[in-house]
Amino acid sequence: MTTGKPEPYYITTPIYYVNDIPHLGHTYTTVACDVLARFKRLDGYDVKFLTGTDEHGLKVHQAAAKAGIDPQSFTDKVSQNFRALTDLMNYSNDDFIRTTEPRHIKAAQALWKKLEEAGDIYLDTYSGWYAVRDEAYYGEDELTETPDGQKIAPSGAACEWVEEESYFFRLSAWEERLLAFYENNPGFIQPDVRRNEVVSFVKSGLRDLSISRTNFDWGVPVPGNDKHVMYVWIDALTNYLTALGYPDTDAPDFKSFWPADLHMVGKDILRFHAVYWPAFLMAAGLEPPKRIFAHGWWTIEGQKMSKSLGNVIAPHDLVDRYGLDQTRYFLLREVPFGNDGNFSHAHALQRVNSELANGLGNLMQRTLSMIHKNCDQKMPEPQDLAPEDQALLAVAQDTMLQRIRKHLDAQKFHLAIEEIVKLTNDANAYIDTQAPWKLKKENPARMGTVLYVLAEVTRCLALAMQPFTPDSAARMLDQLGVADEKRALSCLCAAEALRPGTPIAAPEGIFPRLVVAEETKQEAAG
Repeated sequence: MTTGKPEPYYITTPIYYVNDIPHLGHTYTTVACDVLARFKRLDGYDVKFLTGTDEHGLKVHQAAAKAGIDPQSFTDKVSQNFRALTDLMNYSNDDFIRTTEPRHIKAAQALWKKLEEAGDIYLDTYSGWYAVRDEAYYGEDELTETPDGQKIAPSGAACEWVEEESYFFRLSAWEERLLAFYENNPGFIQPDVRRNEVVSFVKSGLRDLSISRTNFDWGVPVPGNDKHVMYVWIDALTNYLTALGYPDTDAPDFKSFWPADLHMVGKDILRFHAVYWPAFLMAAGLEPPKRIFAHGWWTIEGQKMSKSLGNVIAPHDLVDRYGLDQTRYFLLREVPFGNDGNFSHAHALQRVNSELANGLGNLMQRTLSMIHKNCDQKMPEPQDLAPEDQALLAVAQDTMLQRIRKHLDAQKFHLAIEEIVKLTNDANAYIDTQAPWKLKKENPARMGTVLYVLAEVTRCLALAMQPFTPDSAARMLDQLGVADEKRALSCLCAAEALRPGTPIAAPEGIFPRLVVAEETKQEAAG
């Protein structure tokens, strides 16, 4: 980062559909965004982090009717569940948007008018296959058929034949322009396997997109024709603009943060973000986002999450079982981000105990315990650093941050955490090799140097852990006597190293070792 005005960074989650309660998938996406937002803030950026709820469409209309209440009351209730998740998981979002808000309705209608003025919207009649669950239309060639004749979308959702008057967006006119945009912006869609899927889809030919409905009224009215409501995706996607003050393109937030740096999405909604959204934006004279990253899905003990199977994991269950920071850590540690992953309680327990409790927690506990006991309860003075001391400090104070930056900019969360784990393991090996408990009698000055090096490495590890485990990292820094103003990532350097003579209290455990539940033992046994 350069000095002067902080560089802006705008990151968004998808807005979550309010026909159900939050589950592991919602948590996974937003934790990833939260880690990036926290990291960028600590690294000196001016961050805007947006999440929220998608509250229109036929699914919501049907869910409200099933619950016996009006759609607005239904969305008020369910949206609050997602707000509560923000507190539960310690998300640091700057805004929470609802598509039923007046500011959003204004923005969505303004974007519609821009598309209309550009000649990219026309009125016609739609007939085709529609999946209510996906809020998506599918071509005949994309469907499979069950023995009883039911048409099934690639997602597994049932489709029904729909015929109605509809407004269309001229998506077919954007095929070549989209392909040119992808070629000129190779990092726009990630990971590469998803980029290849999108390019293949566009090359196969684009059909004009139906963007309004008339068979229900729960949505944003189409400007000038309130018999129609906007098709959920043109409504929903506009939220990313709404939060910046659109349609006022001179609004400070819009001028500062658009185009978005990163839209984080699940792979199931990539097409809407990587095909429809850039076409809408370019047709309206707006820049597309800089990057869209589509992550994979979690299965549960090898099975897809399903209410019928009773294996849907609620976020609060994980927090109750493992702890908040431990849950955040495991979700981004276990699986390369972008791949599908299998959630296993045995694996979660192993990660928490081996890497957090036995690794980082134990490193800090024994380092500060020895300092408190053997160095007059003060940070010791290092003397005559040996090559092994200097090598460990060089990684902690410089190399680690460079590598973490590179990994997080590529959304490789597991590799960023791997840098922290590797340094933790190296520090634990160093303490075993140096054996400061022996040096107490043999060479007290050397003992002080070794303990100082370990404490300083722990400081650097705590700074690096802040985006992943914010509460636990803050407690680590408190015990090391690191002032609040010294917790930015710019302090991850030799110039901001721990000051000898700083008082050190008896340490308190940060990552307690978890007890193995009986069901987890059985799972691990096979």
